[in-house]
Amino acid sequence: MITDVRWGTPAAHGVLATTILGSGMAMLDGSVVNVALPRIGAELGASVAGLQWILDGYLLALASLILVAGALGDRYGRRRVFLIGVVWFGAASVLCGLAGSTEVLVAARVLQGVGGALLTPGSLAILQSVFHKEDRARAIGSWSGLGGIAAAAGPLVGGVLVQVWSWRLAFLINVPVAVVCVWLALKYVPETRDEDGHGRVDLLGSAMGALGLACVTTALVEAPVRGGDWLVLGAATVGAVMLAAFVVRQRREADPLVPPALFKDRTFVISNALTFVVYAALGGVLMLMGMQLQISLGYAPTAAGIAGVPITIVMLLLSSRFGALASKYGPRWFLVSGPLLVAAAMLMLMRVGPGSTYVGSVLPAVTVFGFGLAVVVAPVTATVLAAAPDRYAGVASGVNNAIARTGGLLAVAVLPAAAGLTGAAYTDPTALTSSWRTALVICAALCVVGGLLALGVRGNVLAIEEHVPDSPHPGDCLHCSVDAPPTHVKP
Repeated sequence: MITDVRWGTPAAHGVLATTILGSGMAMLDGSVVNVALPRIGAELGASVAGLQWILDGYLLALASLILVAGALGDRYGRRRVFLIGVVWFGAASVLCGLAGSTEVLVAARVLQGVGGALLTPGSLAILQSVFHKEDRARAIGSWSGLGGIAAAAGPLVGGVLVQVWSWRLAFLINVPVAVVCVWLALKYVPETRDEDGHGRVDLLGSAMGALGLACVTTALVEAPVRGGDWLVLGAATVGAVMLAAFVVRQRREADPLVPPALFKDRTFVISNALTFVVYAALGGVLMLMGMQLQISLGYAPTAAGIAGVPITIVMLLLSSRFGALASKYGPRWFLVSGPLLVAAAMLMLMRVGPGSTYVGSVLPAVTVFGFGLAVVVAPVTATVLAAAPDRYAGVASGVNNAIARTGGLLAVAVLPAAAGLTGAAYTDPTALTSSWRTALVICAALCVVGGLLALGVRGNVLAIEEHVPDSPHPGDCLHCSVDAPPTHVKP
């Protein structure tokens, strides 16, 4: 196979189709699960904690393994790891579609997250390593744009699948997509790897981080139901110990997953802190919005899916422009104003309750929501990359993605209880609306904190223009309740 693919050739079309299908599977599932939560809860008799685990099981595996998955692809072959991820994701989707209980669905979602972690870094790495140098930016721009269109269609497709038959179809549809993706990869995608990589992959460190996150998440999700029993206290203790051990190991390892040197730069630290709080707020709001629209306002799943489409459309139209402006004038004021606009949109969403109209209450809020995201998403990602040494560009990107996922993960774990939503209360429109409004205030406050943090960002981050993608990938920020920042040209 050709390993120096030129734009416009059949090989280029095949490689692009492969990577778009692979990342599109994971993207569609994120939209579908948010829309499908009320139906899943009703059919499986799930509590709020059960619904939290359906989301967090996936996010936990994804956040824990994405760094090591990228390293595995560099070491053992990017196509190989990508293919394993696609097959794994497809098989786990079958288990999700056949699940007969909340517990089985959660376990299947964890397995799905493992597959997602294996294929997510591979999509961009394949494009970067396979295309001719002069064609890489164009290929990644096309991948981003087409991925953005898929993200915009995702809620609609997901809502239709859920409404036409069952939430199960939303998972089972991944199987034929995975089969086509594997066929295309075997036919068009050459194998590549980092021929200069000689350090070992830190599997033990990755396991420590994964176990730490899993235990902390368990404690946060179960505490509102169990109180301070042995499971909650034990999980919290083990989680804290494992995360501390992970940090110590990263400081001592010769080839750490997360080089401590990255965190010596103030702008890098602040940008990632902003990412954490803003994506935590977004993850919590988008989890509850689908439930609020369906249960309190009586929307069908399709209508609930369509309701959030303006967010993606606004980002598709404006994200690239704001990324270019941030590179010209410096990112600080974009990183300040973007979160504040998102906070304003969240406060506007407080008007969304029983009897509200879409045009009068939902549409203005989600439009401002999308505008705020367009202002902040590309600049914060570019700032993280610009603040890191060039040799750590890939690691910096991975850290920022993992932090965004972890923010969403913890928000889903903590926010319902903080807003007073426990047990089966989500089935009561009055109780859900009260918790929805409380959650919006909490999340708006988090976004304000993010905007204030950005005041400490350097106004003249060097070479930021070199890292701004041609077209951000807003689909990623709507994937799995705001899954991650946009992907980057320089992996």
